[in-house]
Amino acid sequence: MSKSLALWRTIKGYGSLAPMRVMWAFLAIALVLGSGCAKQDWIDRTLVTVDVTGVWSGSLRGSQAPRDVRLELKQEGSKVTGTMRLLPAFTPDETLSPIEGNVAGDLFTFHDPRGALSGELTVGEDEMTGRAEGLYGQRGITLRREGSR
Repeated sequence: MSKSLALWRTIKGYGSLAPMRVMWAFLAIALVLGSGCAKQDWIDRTLVTVDVTGVWSGSLRGSQAPRDVRLELKQEGSKVTGTMRLLPAFTPDETLSPIEGNVAGDLFTFHDPRGALSGELTVGEDEMTGRAEGLYGQRGITLRREGSR
């Protein structure tokens, strides 16, 4: 075998390790390391792991005075419909808005049909926490399922 052909089949300092093996090893390492940076699997995004059907009550907190809030929800698959009732803080009127949303994994997102209110809540067994955004800006929200311990 000629000297130039032998150089092509080996890499100096690596003994008889062929360039193709180095390339495949590099590719395998890149795939293993890159898989840790991958986005959430589509199954996780579409899997419904919680049921939000029922009545939930709690409060909205933020820069304004806290407001009591009550959600009455019905879930069918990942689709959720219901109402959000904001109880009076300093005025005698309560606000009632229809809402619709979706559940993906343990995340409940909702909005009202007019686009004036939206929210994103992480759902536990009997508690939801997250944020809601409406006319008065973004506010924290914590809800507990009524009838739970």
